[in-house]
Amino acid sequence: MVTLSFNPHVFIRLRPSEIFTAYEMVFVFLHHPDLFVKSCYIHSEEQGNDNSYEEVEQQEMLTIAGNLLIVLTIYLNAQLHTPMYFFLSNLSFLDLSFSTVTVPKSLINFVSQDRAISLNDCIAQLFFFHFFGGTECFHLTLMAYDRYVAICNPLRYTTIMNRQACVSLVVSVWIGGFLHGFAQAFPVTQLPFCGPNEINHFFCETHALYLLACSSTFVSETADMINSGIIALGSSLVLFISYGYIISTILKIRSAEGRWKAFSTCASHLLVVTLFFGPSVFIYMRPSVTFAADKLVSVFYTIVTLLLNPFIYTLRNEEVKKAMKKLGGRKVSFQGTHAH
Repeated sequence: MVTLSFNPHVFIRLRPSEIFTAYEMVFVFLHHPDLFVKSCYIHSEEQGNDNSYEEVEQQEMLTIAGNLLIVLTIYLNAQLHTPMYFFLSNLSFLDLSFSTVTVPKSLINFVSQDRAISLNDCIAQLFFFHFFGGTECFHLTLMAYDRYVAICNPLRYTTIMNRQACVSLVVSVWIGGFLHGFAQAFPVTQLPFCGPNEINHFFCETHALYLLACSSTFVSETADMINSGIIALGSSLVLFISYGYIISTILKIRSAEGRWKAFSTCASHLLVVTLFFGPSVFIYMRPSVTFAADKLVSVFYTIVTLLLNPFIYTLRNEEVKKAMKKLGGRKVSFQGTHAH
C-alpha cells in the first residue's frame, strides 16, 4: 500500500504547475481509488456503461497520441537525434505498444454481452503483456546507464554511446523482453484447465490463471518468482549503482545551477522508474495470493503510468517542447501553402 500512496503523490508534487487531465485523474486515484478503478476498468455488472467506456477510450487515445507525438517529434527533429532521445522515443513506442495489449479487449467488454476469451488468445495476451512489460523494465534500466555515462563520463559519452552501441543495446533489451514473455507464458500452456473458467481480473494475468488450474502450480509459480526476482534484482542493482554514482557526481558540482541542470536531466527518468517498478514489484514478487488491491495496482501500471509518461518527459524538457512547437509550425505552414 506504500506504493499506491507514494507513487501518485510523487507525480503530483514533483511536477510543474500546469493543470491537465492527468492531474485530475491522479487526484481521483489518490482520494477515491475505488471510483478510479471503476471508471477505468473494473466496471459494474451493468452492461453498456457508456460513460465508463468513453473514459477508458479517451485515456487510451490520450496515451497513444502522447507517445506517438514524442516519437514523431524526435524522428523529425535532427537536433534530437542523440542517444538520450533515441532511448526516449523507443520508450514511447514501448508504452504505445504496451497499452494496446489490455485496453482494446477491456473496451470490447464494456459494450459486448460476451466477455469470453479463448485460452490461446488469453495466453497470447499474457505473452505480449510480459514481453512489452519486461522490455520496458530493461529499457528503463538502460536509460539509467545512459544517464550515468552522460553525467559521470561526459567527455567520453559520445564515444561510449555511439550509434552502433545504442542500437545494439536496444536490440538486446527487446530480446530480453521476448525471453521474459516466453518464460512467463510457456508454463501456463503446460497446465490443465478443467474447472472454473472465469478470470478474476480484467486481463489474462499470471496469478489469476494459476488460480484456475486443476493441478499443482508450485513449480510454475516458483519459476515465475525466480524469473521476476532475477530481473528485479538485476535491474535494481544497475539502477542503484547508476544513481549512486550520479548523485555523488552531482554533489561535487560547485554551482547550484550546475547541480540543478545535471539533476534535471535524470529527474523525469527517476520518477518514471518509481511509477513503473513500484506496482510491478508488488504484483510479481510474491506467491499467487489474491489481494483486494491487485486490480487497483494493475490499473496503475497498465494505464496510469503509460498515460503519464509523455507528460512527465515533456513538461520538464524545454528541448522537446520547442521541437513540438516547431512540428506544429510545420503543419500550419504546410496547410497554408496548400490553401494557396
